[in-house]
Amino acid sequence: MNMKQKKPNRLFAEKSPYLLQHAYNPVDWYPWGEEAFDKAKREHKPIFLSIGYSTCHWCHVMERESFEDETVAKVLNEHYVAVKVDREERPDVDSVYMTVCQALTGHGGWPLTIIMTPDQKPFFAGTYFPRERKYGRAGLLEILDAVHKQWVEKGEQLQQTAASITEQIANQLNVKRAGELSEASLRLALENYKATFDRAYGGFGPAPKFPAAHNLSLLLRLYERYQDEEALEMVEQTLEAMYRGGIYDHIGFGFARYSTDERWLVPHFEKMLYDNALLATAYTEAYLVTGTDFYADVAKQIFTYILREMTHPEGGFYSAEDADSEGEEGKFYVWTPAEIIDVLGEEDGEDFCKVYGITEEGHLEGRSIPNMLRPDPLVHRWGDVKSLEQWFEACRKKLFAARVARVHPAKDDKILTSWNGLMIAALAQGYRAFGEEAYLQAARAAAAFIDTNMTDVNGRLQARYRDGEAKYTAYLDDYACYIYGLLELYEATFELRYMERALELCRDMIRWYWDQEAGGFYMNAHDGEQLLMRVKEVYDGAMPSGNSVAAYVLQRLARCTGDEALQRLADEQLTAFAGEVSRYPNGYAMFMHAFLLALGPSREIVIAGHPEDERTQEMIRILRGRFLPQTTVILHPAGPEGEAARALMPVIADKTIIEGLPAVYLCENFACKAPITDPEGLRSALNTH
Repeated sequence: MNMKQKKPNRLFAEKSPYLLQHAYNPVDWYPWGEEAFDKAKREHKPIFLSIGYSTCHWCHVMERESFEDETVAKVLNEHYVAVKVDREERPDVDSVYMTVCQALTGHGGWPLTIIMTPDQKPFFAGTYFPRERKYGRAGLLEILDAVHKQWVEKGEQLQQTAASITEQIANQLNVKRAGELSEASLRLALENYKATFDRAYGGFGPAPKFPAAHNLSLLLRLYERYQDEEALEMVEQTLEAMYRGGIYDHIGFGFARYSTDERWLVPHFEKMLYDNALLATAYTEAYLVTGTDFYADVAKQIFTYILREMTHPEGGFYSAEDADSEGEEGKFYVWTPAEIIDVLGEEDGEDFCKVYGITEEGHLEGRSIPNMLRPDPLVHRWGDVKSLEQWFEACRKKLFAARVARVHPAKDDKILTSWNGLMIAALAQGYRAFGEEAYLQAARAAAAFIDTNMTDVNGRLQARYRDGEAKYTAYLDDYACYIYGLLELYEATFELRYMERALELCRDMIRWYWDQEAGGFYMNAHDGEQLLMRVKEVYDGAMPSGNSVAAYVLQRLARCTGDEALQRLADEQLTAFAGEVSRYPNGYAMFMHAFLLALGPSREIVIAGHPEDERTQEMIRILRGRFLPQTTVILHPAGPEGEAARALMPVIADKTIIEGLPAVYLCENFACKAPITDPEGLRSALNTH
């Protein structure tokens, strides 16, 4: 039966690609909301809550096995109220119930499966369940039948259990997390990275391996601070290993979400916007630290993928591409030797298979994932690496053109403010490092899209845009990550509008999310939907937490403005979580970025000059070619914009041009050196800084 012959459920009216994937299930799904909760209370039924996202492989598997199955649907429809949630649209709901799952089972993941009372208090949690029991894992039908029996026979006891679970988890969330970080916390982070580093394959810990590129960015900062060569070696080995593995799409560019093995060879093939943003930043920073073109090349390839595949015509970036196509994971991305030879011809095809590990045995049921895990055996044929690279690029373009004809994975084309903030930041950094105007224009367009299409009539950010609709009052992550993107855009352009917008949003973030009693930011706004409990996340997992990014942007804004009240709040943000972070600082890499800024030495560079003056631009270009993670760079424009800039950032008021020449002021720990008015003097000062 095709979709047109099936009867849609209530998800049919939703915009989320994930919810729409389930709109023709025989399960009588409800979206998260009062209609579902009222029905559960009225009929005295437990709620079956399923949380996932559109590009999640195991979410697809559970749908095919269970949610498209008439028997499972009959049980759910008769005995439960079934609710579907897109975790990317509702990270607040996901965070609450993922916390529950981890507390009850010791692990988490998606699809997330929760069974709870009509007042949303959970008493059962898990992740993926097959339809029937197998591999020692209980089957969903078995679970649903057992829970229904318990609900009928011991419903009051289950409700008491749910209330007790909720109370215990809420108490855990309210444990005091304040404390104080120190230089020792940075040293501990570095030693922990060394202890968990995989010296054979790069990355940290065993499989599965996630890029978590903010860890690599922290290591680059620790290298810059301590000149510890091992810190840089860990970054370089990991960046090269990830690129050489199958987690990187060597034909079309961009990184998959994670590797199932320790070698970075076999990924789950979904590509997420946030991973590619964070990785582009890490490769760009590695280029600035080392000057090695390889890192620049990978960063540029990531941007090529994003601009080609993941960009809305009006600006803004889509969320993800699926792992599956035609019902098979990775089918779009894998090859047989015969397919390669058919496209490239026998000689080039055989050589390509040798370099990129395409074999008859394959990695996935006789099909291979292109990778470069073996040393390159073909330099002898071409004589030098450059010729080999040119040969490969010609082959890649032919294979890419052939792959375009395949059935593409589904694209999650919703636009999320938080993930867009990370990509705006990455593109702005890429523009500064590589001078590619297209990167700057894409970052500008995305910021304009958010301000135009994802801000309501009251000036409040919205979290998600799709198909002409902006929805859901923004979460902390949206504010923090978008402010981060705006700050990077300011340093890319020195246009005051980006700094003004960042400060405006910072005031709103403090107003709507700050905890006046214990410090730190809640995930959802004070006037937002009141869930089972309010969460303040700080752990930096695959993506940095809202509180960590907020800590970072608060420190940067306080430096730019010299605002003492803002600096106090920035320091309170660090203190609020320091007790938790200090126990294992590696789990809070982005938070440690903020702490590094606070610890100092405080460094500011003010460029005073006419923005259009070529001499001013030369000074700016010199700064853009450096890795200066501890440094705030501000332009004091001569001319009409100067007054507005001084009003916004009073710290620049006394730093002016010298006898008509642009001047650069290098300041450290609140003391400035003599102004520099020539490029060579600036280069020399930076080399000794």
